[in-house]
Amino acid sequence: MKSPVHEHSGCCLCRRDFLQTMATAAGTAALLSSGAVTLAPAGEASRPERSPALVRGAFLYPPSRTLREEGYYSWPGSSFDAEGHQKRYAAEIQAIEKRLGMRIQMDAEPLDSPDSVARFIAEVKQTKPDGLLLIPFKKGHWEHVLRIIDQAQIPSVVMATLGVLLIDHINNLHRKPGVYLISAMDDLGAVEQGMRMIRTAQRMRQSLLLNLTDARPGEVEVPLLGTRVRTVALERFYDLFKSTETTDAVRQLAAAYLQGAKERVEPAEADVLEAARASFALKAIIKAEGADAMMMNCLPGLRKPHKHVPPCMGFMTLRDEGIPAGCQSDLDATLTMMFVQELFGLPGFQQNSAVETEANHYFGAHCTSPSKMNGPGAPPEPVILRSHAEAGWGCVPQVLFPKGQEVTMALYQSGKSPRMLIYSGNVVRCYPKAAGGCRTNIEMTINEVEDACQTQGMHQAIFYGNHARALRTFCQLHRIEAVS
Repeated sequence: MKSPVHEHSGCCLCRRDFLQTMATAAGTAALLSSGAVTLAPAGEASRPERSPALVRGAFLYPPSRTLREEGYYSWPGSSFDAEGHQKRYAAEIQAIEKRLGMRIQMDAEPLDSPDSVARFIAEVKQTKPDGLLLIPFKKGHWEHVLRIIDQAQIPSVVMATLGVLLIDHINNLHRKPGVYLISAMDDLGAVEQGMRMIRTAQRMRQSLLLNLTDARPGEVEVPLLGTRVRTVALERFYDLFKSTETTDAVRQLAAAYLQGAKERVEPAEADVLEAARASFALKAIIKAEGADAMMMNCLPGLRKPHKHVPPCMGFMTLRDEGIPAGCQSDLDATLTMMFVQELFGLPGFQQNSAVETEANHYFGAHCTSPSKMNGPGAPPEPVILRSHAEAGWGCVPQVLFPKGQEVTMALYQSGKSPRMLIYSGNVVRCYPKAAGGCRTNIEMTINEVEDACQTQGMHQAIFYGNHARALRTFCQLHRIEAVS
C-alpha cells in the first residue's frame, strides 16, 4: 500500500447519513429490488459501532471573590466577569456539541488549584478523550494550561479571550505541535473549527476506505490515521457492472446527466446510459461493504477488451453526494478528499499536475470532477459531456470552474512521518475545448511559491475557498508536517 472553516454540511446530507438511507432511496431501491444486484451477506457489510468524538474541557481561573479580597486582578482586569463568561461560553459550547454531533464534556467547576489540575489530568489519562478544550480566564493560571498539555499529550484547543494573555504566553503555544491556540475576542467560531478538527481525526480513525483493484483482497490500516483500507477484487466490480440492468432508475439518472449538461460533444446517448449503470454499480458495492469512501484502479478496465465503461460520471455523482471517490487507487489523494469532506463539507478535484510556464500558472486536469464544488446542497457548476480523453470513448464530465474563484490545493502524504502539501490561489481559466490533457482542467495562480514549477505533488485535491491557514492549523494540531 502506498506510503491523509467553512461549514457546508449543515444544509446537505452527510455521507454517513447518505449511506444509511441509500437502500431506501428511490433509485437505488429500484435497482436492488430488480434482482440485478446481489449484495454481500449482511455480516460482510457490518461495521463496528461508531462512537461520537469525545472532548474533555475545563475553564481555568480563580473565583472572582478571591480576587476582590486580594484587591488585585492582573490580566484580564477588574471588570472581567469570569463566571459570566463561563456561563455564556458553556451555552455556546453546548450548541457546538449539538451541531457537530460530538461530546464536549466541560467541568462545571473551574480549575484553580494544582490539586484540581492534577485531578483533571488523571481523569483525562483514564478516559483517553479524542481532544481537550482549555479556556483560561486569568494570566496567572497559564502554567496550569501548559502543565495539562505537557502531561496529557493529546490534541488540545486552547481559547484565551483577548486581554488574558501577553505575547510571551501566546508564543508558548502558537506554533506548538499538538495545540491550536486561539487568542481572540469571544471567538467561539474558532473553537468550533478546532472541535471539527478533532472530530475529523476521530472519524478518519473510524472510516472504511474501499479499494477496488487487482491486488489481493484484504484489509490494512493507514499508519497513524487508523483508517481501514479494504481491498476488493476488480473482477467483482466488472461482474457487478455487467449484471446491473438498465432500470427506470438508471434511465432517470442518465436523463439527469443529459438535461444537466451544458453541452454533449463526443458521447452518444447510449454512452451516457452506460455511465449511469456504472454509477449504480459503484453505489451498490459501497453499500454492500459499508464503506465511507472508495478508490478504484479504473484504467485497466478501459483498455480492450473493455471490462466496463469509464466510471468517471459515477465518481462525479459520489463526490457530489459527499462520498469521496479516488481515481487510480491513489491512497493519498483519496485520504486528502476524505479530510476535506470532513473538515469543510466540500468535495475535491483530484488532478494531474502540470504548469503553464509562460504565465507562471499551475495547470491541473483529470477526466472526472465534482460538479457541486460548493458542497452537496449547492447548485452544480456547468458540465460538458465528453469522451474519456486518454481512452477515447465513453462519457465523462468536463466541469467548468468560474474565473476568479478562490481555491485550495492539498495532498496528504501518508506514512510514518506524514505531511500535507498545501497551496492556495485563484482560478484563471478553464479550457472548454483543450487540445490535450484530461477533460476537466484548471489554470490557477499559486500564492505560496514564486515559480509554479516549484509546486510539489501529483493527484492533489483542489477545492473551493482559501482554506490554507485552516489546513496548516489542522496539521499542527495533529502533528502533521505542513509543506508549501
